[in-house]
Amino acid sequence: MTILQMSERQKKIRSITLWGALLNIFLMILKIISGILIKSSALIADGVHSFSDLATDFIVLIGARLSDRPPDENHPYGHGKLETIASQLIALVLFIISIGLIWTAGTSVYRREHIFPGFMVLVVASVSVILKEIIFFLTRKISRITGSAALYANAWHHRSDSLSSVAVLIGGVVSLFGWGHADQVAAIVVGSMIMGVAGKIFFEGLVELSEHSADGESIGKIEKVLSEEKGISSWHALRTRKLGAELCVDVHVLVNPELSVQESHDISVKIEGKIKKELSKPVSILVHIEPYSGNKQKETVI
Repeated sequence: MTILQMSERQKKIRSITLWGALLNIFLMILKIISGILIKSSALIADGVHSFSDLATDFIVLIGARLSDRPPDENHPYGHGKLETIASQLIALVLFIISIGLIWTAGTSVYRREHIFPGFMVLVVASVSVILKEIIFFLTRKISRITGSAALYANAWHHRSDSLSSVAVLIGGVVSLFGWGHADQVAAIVVGSMIMGVAGKIFFEGLVELSEHSADGESIGKIEKVLSEEKGISSWHALRTRKLGAELCVDVHVLVNPELSVQESHDISVKIEGKIKKELSKPVSILVHIEPYSGNKQKETVI
């Protein structure tokens, strides 16, 4: 990935994250103040969730900045995994928040506290759902363009806030019909949903940190380029792994042993260019040139 690409990528991530942060500040204040005024534990819990969104916005900004730092002596392959670690921190924050929300609402039900927040909770929750769905789709779109794991995790954090507001909305409607525990149950549902999202993000981060291979579609595109390349006799030992937003690819290609070093190098450069053109993400490719002896078999290690 070139410096220009990294700069443009970081600019996109920073821009959408800052917009998300501004929205989270607005919703946090709106929900918490409204929740206190109408005595809605679910709305206050939803406000705390928006506050956790704000915290993860800053984690994404820091993670993206650190991961885009160029390789150095201690990190010759770059700092891409710092972004994955940032997404793990997001999952941890979400998990802690979810436990707190479930515990608070559960103890309220145990003490037989009845809450009737009224019509205002429906208005605030509806506003939150609409705004959060908009920022979710925009953030997810940018995360796919930039290949940012942390930004993708943050997009789902926005979606979890939207879904939690839906739960608050449903709880508010039910409470209007006279059930005094609807608000607390909505808060418990919110907490459970957040816990599920945290588990998903954490698991995906662990998969990436364990040097998991690329997705099947990307591997298929790489194999297609190699199979159609007429300048090589065969290929084998194709290996892939994710490094933050970047995909690392290693492959051994077999060429005519009578080719010059320059000719072999030109073939490797051509292969790298074709693979980068096929994949819509930053790619680091290492092509190993070997002389063809007639007994090598194609092999994908992935």
